[in-house]
Formats: sequence, structure tokens, C-alpha cells
Amino acid sequence: MPNPYASLLAEVPVTRREIEIGGTRTAYWVYGDDADTAPADPRPTIVAVHGFRGEHHGLEPVVAHLRGIRVISPDLPGFGETPPFAGQPHDLDGYARWLRAFVEVVAPDAVVLGHSFGSIVASAAVAQGLATPKLILVNPIGAPALEGPRGILTRLAVFYYLAGARLPRRLGDALLRNGLIVRVMSNAMAKTRDPDLRRFVHEQHDEYFSRFADRDVLHEAFVTSVSHDVRESAPRITQPTLLIAAEKDDITPIEAERHLATLFPDARLVEIPDVGHLIHYETPQAAASAIRDFLRETAGR
Repeated sequence: MPNPYASLLAEVPVTRREIEIGGTRTAYWVYGDDADTAPADPRPTIVAVHGFRGEHHGLEPVVAHLRGIRVISPDLPGFGETPPFAGQPHDLDGYARWLRAFVEVVAPDAVVLGHSFGSIVASAAVAQGLATPKLILVNPIGAPALEGPRGILTRLAVFYYLAGARLPRRLGDALLRNGLIVRVMSNAMAKTRDPDLRRFVHEQHDEYFSRFADRDVLHEAFVTSVSHDVRESAPRITQPTLLIAAEKDDITPIEAERHLATLFPDARLVEIPDVGHLIHYETPQAAASAIRDFLRETAGR
């Protein structure tokens, strides 16, 4: 299926890099002019953190619509091309420490963006002292996943990931990478009625949703994703914060996102209609527009 955002992405220069952070060789991608070749560039830089089971490719449709803004997108440890942490659990503290170190070394003072599980990691890192002028959360996890509109499906997911971790390794790995189950997940999240866009979403999940290191990493990260949400960090985040929420999100209902916005000392909420938990695939232009407006309106702060 042709990538509907390919022509825009083709106009964005991209550089792959690696750096040792938190005991793992972190792979990351720089979209736009590389800071090493344009060190005096006054335009903002965004460090973008992807969601659970994803990797940097998932945020590329948003990146494609952020022309003129440098975006640095790493693969989380244990996903994509970044190896797992060595000798430490893949829990929220570990991911938050890793993100703090990554931003401090690669892009000091960059704006931090997190999508879905990345919103939990990003908000925790900022609450723990990550120096960033602004925070952007796309499809933020604003309430316990087990209490969402599809809490029953989430409980089934708990059983699924536990089974994958407890079965003999070969069987467990096959279960977690099963294409039919990945397609069920993709169908549950997709809201678009455009058949071409829907096929693109499914192909993206088929291609990138199983690029995790092993079943143990995946299970640890899943437990982290359902054991935490952004609410626990929100009151300690003083930076201007943008929440980009979906009106049809089955993981965090829009009412919970509205409440989440009130927990931040300085936050604004943008609601996108007719989309669920896949803003980055289905409505990336609307998300990019909200990000641009936010950066422009808070430029002097």
C-alpha cells in the first residue's frame, strides 16, 4: 500500500545516528537539518517519543507535516533498532532516566513530545527534572487503561502478554508476533472509513508492531504501560503543555482527557474529531497544525 505521506517525507532530509545512553546503544533519527551542520539554527527542535510496540517510523506522518521544525526521534530501548537495557528492568523509572539522559546529551532544551506510552515516559521524565521549555502529548494516557471504554479488551491483553511471557520461549514469541492478533489490535484502534488509509494503517502495524527485542522486554514494557498514566506526573510539570486528544479514543476517553488537562499548572487541550488512538496515522496534519500553533503562541515563554 503506497504511503500517503511519502511525498512529504521525501522532502525532509533524515539522518540515522547512534549514541550510548543508559547502557544501551540508542538508535535515533534526525529529521530536518542536522544540528551538527546547522548549530545556529533558531528553529525549535522536538524530541519525539513513540508509543508501545511502535518505533520511530510511527511518528513519521506527523514529522512530514512539521516542515521547518527539526525532529529527533529515537527508538525506545528494546524496540526497533535500540537494544534493551542491560541488567535493569524496562520500567517507568528506567525509561524516564534514559529519556532525560538522551535529551541532555543529544538535544539540550529541545521540546519533548510523547505519543501514547511515550506520553507516560515523557511526562515522567519532565516531572523528574528533564529540562525542556515545553511538553507535547499526543493521545496521552490520561486514565488507567483497565478503566477505559475497552477495559475488557485491555484485560484480555494482560492475559495475552502474560501468556507470551510464561509459555515456552518459542511458543511465547510466536504468540506475541502473531500476524492475526496484530491485525485484531490494528482494527480495534483504527477509526478511519477511508479504505486506503485503513490498509496503510494495517500495513504499518504489520511491518513495525513486532520489532521488539524479545518477549521479556515486551511484557515489562506492557506492565509499565498499564500500571501508570500521565495523571501522576501532571501536577509537577510547570512547563507549558499541549495535549492533543482524540474524541473517539478507546484507551483514554475524551472526558478523561479534559480532566487531565486541569491537572497541569499550564496546559491547553486540542480535541480532534473522528479519530481514535491513531492520531499519528489518521490525522497527522491536524496534530502538526496544533503543534505549530502551540509553539508559535508560546514562543516567548
